[in-house]
Amino acid sequence: MASVEDNDSGMESQEASQSSPKDYTPDKKPELEPDYDDEPDETLAERLWGLTEMFPEPVRNASYTASEYTLAGAKGAYNFSRSALWIVFSTSIILFAPVIFEVERAQMEEMQRSQQKQMLLGPNTAVSGGMTPMMPSMPR
Repeated sequence: MASVEDNDSGMESQEASQSSPKDYTPDKKPELEPDYDDEPDETLAERLWGLTEMFPEPVRNASYTASEYTLAGAKGAYNFSRSALWIVFSTSIILFAPVIFEVERAQMEEMQRSQQKQMLLGPNTAVSGGMTPMMPSMPR
């Protein structure tokens, strides 16, 4: 019988250790939001500066050098693109402006010739392309 009683007491200890979380009621409720009123406010720059202390000195120096070279490269690329665009556009204007003016002048001369033909020969001649009108044939 002793073995049955030992099993019963072992079962009770197992049941006590496997109690559900619902049965547990703490004396003090844990705080969901910590109290930050006593800490001074810090800016984003101060926080980032504080984070730099967790990296070793060579890593900080390398990241600083990389950021400086990146900034210098971006400025150089911007200045180069400004100069290159100025050269391309000013050269194209100088080279193509005479061609554009010559084409415009040729169109104006053609329009003036068309107007002269229309005034001299009538409205049908300017539309037909300057061909001479055909004489109607004589009936026999």
